[in-house]
Amino acid sequence: MKTLILLSGGIDSVTALYYTLQEHSVTAALSFHYGSKHNDQELKFAAWHANQTGIHHEIISLDFINKLFKSDLLQSGGEIPEGRYNQENMQSTVVPFRNGIMLSIAAGLAESLGAEAIVIAAHSGDHAIYPDCRNDFLLKMEAAITAGTYAGIRILAPFANVDKTEIIRRGTKLGIDYSQTWSCYCGGTLHCGHCGTCTERKESFALAGIPDPTLYKE
Repeated sequence: MKTLILLSGGIDSVTALYYTLQEHSVTAALSFHYGSKHNDQELKFAAWHANQTGIHHEIISLDFINKLFKSDLLQSGGEIPEGRYNQENMQSTVVPFRNGIMLSIAAGLAESLGAEAIVIAAHSGDHAIYPDCRNDFLLKMEAAITAGTYAGIRILAPFANVDKTEIIRRGTKLGIDYSQTWSCYCGGTLHCGHCGTCTERKESFALAGIPDPTLYKE
């Protein structure tokens, strides 16, 4: 099956790229610059993995999100909170309907490129605070995209029922270099080590029993 993959440059989407390549062809990788604090760092790694795999890489600017939407994840927002994803304060990092917007654009590009499916790396750990990562949303979004495209484009979410620990285990078996991925929501040149994504990254490597290759500030 010909696929289009949403590639942010983080652990999940990078693993989804290599995982998908085991069973399907990847027509292109699609990234978005929407003004998050860590966007510039993430996109470097998205480009790196697209180059490593020889996949055509598109980056689409969504600067209206940073200008108009409310989220602490954005450059226009407040400080990134510390904590785990099941804590209420982490809701401030939600970018309203981000995946809905990105999947809609991806559907148009996928059909234009002759792809039959879009791959998104949403996983069970995202479900706590991100409504547009949950299975119910993805199923309904797929129904809309399938109905709205001549190709009947599908959404593939290979990690929808597993967590980041399992994603790291699977990716390690595929030989993925996780030092070439980015998680920290704060941006900067090194992972901060304290924000929600850094905390999840550290814990997931530890639970997977795999050495964490990440350089942290603290």
